[in-house]
Parts: sequence; structure tokens; C-alpha cells
Amino acid sequence: MTETLIWTVVVLVAIGLYLSWTAGRLDRLHTRIDAARAALDAQLLRRASVTQELATSGVLDPAASIVLYEAAHAARQAEEEQREVAESELSAALRAVFGEPAQVETVKEIPGGEEAASELAAAVRRVPMARRFHNDAVRAARALRRHRTVRWFRLAGHAPFPLAFEMDDEPPVALAARPVS
Repeated sequence: MTETLIWTVVVLVAIGLYLSWTAGRLDRLHTRIDAARAALDAQLLRRASVTQELATSGVLDPAASIVLYEAAHAARQAEEEQREVAESELSAALRAVFGEPAQVETVKEIPGGEEAASELAAAVRRVPMARRFHNDAVRAARALRRHRTVRWFRLAGHAPFPLAFEMDDEPPVALAARPVS
């Protein structure tokens, strides 16, 4: 009788430790998602800000300036439900304006243009990396949340199911090829 009780306690403690470890892992994944989302938001904001600065600098022709400014403004002001679409439209506008190396060379020729082009190139390169880190964290959390143990014991608590950030983040070829100083 005592031996059975001891084994029962040992099994219950082992199950409790496993559940605690799993809940802690899930919590760390959710924290990682929050940090990755904050980094992604910062990179998206930086890209939109640099684009707006360049659009209002007078360096670009008026049509390109308007296209970039409106796309960047829409991306900065978009509600959460529309943000992926607005950011994708900004990516498309950047590709349309900076699709040709000649446009980047024009920007580089004006005073301060080299710095502006380098800053924009760095911003458009960092967005895909930040989005990839965020989506990798979301993928890991989703995989863990699909386990039966997590669902049965409600180890995720009331945390919302993590959603990936899907957008068109293809950088313009002319900017993606620029070395960052």
C-alpha cells in the first residue's frame, strides 16, 4: 500500500513538473512573440518614416514623392486589421519608385542623398528579417499550442492564438543591392 502511494506521488510530481515546464516554455514563446512583434513594428515604422522623409525632401520627382508619401502615410496610420495590406502597398510603391538603379543614383547625387539612400536601403532590408523572426516565433508557439497536453490542461491560459504577419516585403532591387555603411 505504501509503495503504491509513493509511486502515485512520484508519477503525479513528474506530471506536474512536465506541465509546469511546458507552461513555462509556452510563456517564453509568447514573450518572444511580443518582443519580435515590437521589433517588427519598430522596423516597419522606421521604413515608413525614412520613406516619408525622402518623399518630402524634394529629391524625387513630384509623382514619385506623392506615391511614396501616401503609401508611407497609409502604412503609419493603418489600423491593425489593415496594416499588412498597407505595408504591402508601401513595399510595392518602393519597388515602383526604386526599381531602377538610375533613380537611386539620382538620389545619391544630391547633398545628403547618399545618407538618405543608405538609410532607406538599411530599412528595407531589416523589415524582412524582423518579419521572419516574428513569424518563426509564431510558428513555434502554434506548434506547441497544438499539443493535446497544452489544450487539455489549458496551459496557454487566455493568451490569444498567435498570428503571423503576412505582407509583401520584397525590397526594391536597386536598394537591396546597396552596401550599408
